[in-house]
Amino acid sequence: MNKKRIFVIVGSASSHSSNHTLAEYIIREMYNTFEFVQWDDLRTLPHFNPEESINNPPDVVREFRNAIDECDAVMICTPEYIMSIPSGLKNAFEWCVATTVFYNKPVGLITASAGGTHAHAELQLIATTVSATCIPEATLLISGIKGKIHQHGVITHAETEQVVQSFIHSFTEFVLSQGTK
Repeated sequence: MNKKRIFVIVGSASSHSSNHTLAEYIIREMYNTFEFVQWDDLRTLPHFNPEESINNPPDVVREFRNAIDECDAVMICTPEYIMSIPSGLKNAFEWCVATTVFYNKPVGLITASAGGTHAHAELQLIATTVSATCIPEATLLISGIKGKIHQHGVITHAETEQVVQSFIHSFTEFVLSQGTK
């Protein structure tokens, strides 16, 4: 039996971020159940240009959209920058807004930052706007992430470990309950 595929987007501009570490942790925990396709360098996407978006998107944008479209689900793990989602993540969504790549696709949303409440609300709003399917149990906000996860991928805060495991369980059930791509 083929495993369902999850497209993973890390919103951080830093290659050594807590969000990369957290996403890698979750992937390791779910590896036996799913196949993963990671896109963790949003800098490769050019600045959004609405005139190119529909008829003439750059090749890298086409690849990004196709990768989302070909997966069964999406997981987004992002920090908050200046009380918002990072510009690279917003840019990625902008390249997808005029498409159906997120339409009815199960999406798990994680905001892990110092605070994160503003970005988390914005992330949920944008996911809904692009017609992704989100459920509260597969949506997670972790405030104070730097003090809760070790750079080598060990969650050092017991309550955070519990909520991450709960997210993993809920997101797994959510994705498995959906039809195959």
